[in-house]
Amino acid sequence: MNLESPKVTVEKSAAYLFNALSDVKNFEILMPENIAKFEVLGDDIFNFGLSGMPEIKLRMRDKTPNSKVILAAASDKLPFTLTANINALNDESSEVQLQFEGEFNPMMAMMIKGPITKFIETLAVNMNKL
Repeated sequence: MNLESPKVTVEKSAAYLFNALSDVKNFEILMPENIAKFEVLGDDIFNFGLSGMPEIKLRMRDKTPNSKVILAAASDKLPFTLTANINALNDESSEVQLQFEGEFNPMMAMMIKGPITKFIETLAVNMNKL
């Protein structure tokens, strides 16, 4: 299952956004209002829970300076990645798009598609808060 957020223009440089997204603590700022739990477990891993959904651990998997940050589920139970693609528009603004990729059975995919789509759209819109 592949889902993409809308592209969001942020009045920050690509380097600033890359550095902000490379620090897992900053993901708390991006979370939706219905967040029930957010806990930093280490320099590259955090745990979060939204109301009505199971808690998820995300670990920093890979980074490409000023253009890409990839987080992956720390559990094999729900294998997926969340990628932030950063595109510099000029020195002071960038475009960000989030991409969710996961391997799920058809029933699970049908159940989570709506909530995950809304979740990544919220994260993208909240990029302006960084």
